[in-house]
Amino acid sequence: MTVLFDAKNPVKTTGSVRHPEKQKRPDSPILRKPSWIRVKAPTSKGYAETRKIVKDKGLVTVCEEAACPNIGECWEKSHATFMILGEICTRACAFCNVRTGLPTGLDLEEPAKIAEAVVEMKLQHVVITSVDRDDLADGGADHFVNVINAIRVASPATTIEILTPDFLRKDGALEAVIDAKADVFNHNLETVPRLYLSIRPGARYYHSMRLLERVKERDPKQFTKSGLMVGLGETKQEVMQVMDDMRSAGIDFLTIGQYLQPTRKHAPVDRFVTPDEFKAYETIARAKGFLMVSATPLTRSSYHADSDFAQLRAARQAANA
Repeated sequence: MTVLFDAKNPVKTTGSVRHPEKQKRPDSPILRKPSWIRVKAPTSKGYAETRKIVKDKGLVTVCEEAACPNIGECWEKSHATFMILGEICTRACAFCNVRTGLPTGLDLEEPAKIAEAVVEMKLQHVVITSVDRDDLADGGADHFVNVINAIRVASPATTIEILTPDFLRKDGALEAVIDAKADVFNHNLETVPRLYLSIRPGARYYHSMRLLERVKERDPKQFTKSGLMVGLGETKQEVMQVMDDMRSAGIDFLTIGQYLQPTRKHAPVDRFVTPDEFKAYETIARAKGFLMVSATPLTRSSYHADSDFAQLRAARQAANA
């Protein structure tokens, strides 16, 4: 049974261990970042205004929870990626900084609050992601649908991009979200199949690939998107094989970015991939037929999502012409 959120008596998480499942892991040294991956601390007026809107409405963003290095740049432009279904994830991926543990109940007012934020921030394109909610019968699918519908009503001109969990063993959940007809359906593969057991142990590579393929089968008009992290120990050949798998599944948009280690308890960075290597990955991916590719050290799933969506739509129109 779904537990509802009690706004008057929320579950307190402040002071608790953010990653309890990682406490017994040995520390891994955090490598010094190269010059091409360092960013300035956010201090702009635009950043402060975005932060105020997010906090005043009691919303959660993956920008903060995942310690995204681009938060200063994005929030200065009023671009925030909203994270729904709470701030506690039921998975314990070795790369992720989102809090893990027993989730709180659902905030049934969240769809309306996000729609209000979209209007207030004058967003032309919005990205909605979530924690994994393996504890819910539908994995949170209905909540995704409610958020999409609320945004459509409040701001019909805003295009919507969703970044979903894998809905593993949640019959009918994926189809419900597909039928809500977001403009972009994103689900990240994160890494190469060989590293799933150590990096993404709760997920299944071929299930995630099939999920993206299923989106195209059910609604060919929806853009599909997926992302990879590099620097975890993968080989170039493995990355190229994942590209081929993605193209077989009809994925339109590929993002590739550098993995950054959140804490000493997370998976270590194997190496920092150079900008030239990222350019090579982009060239290879475009040659394989992706409509859109973003491959830079600081690329993240929702980085420049608004301008990238415009380019993605133009690329499809050009291809169809």
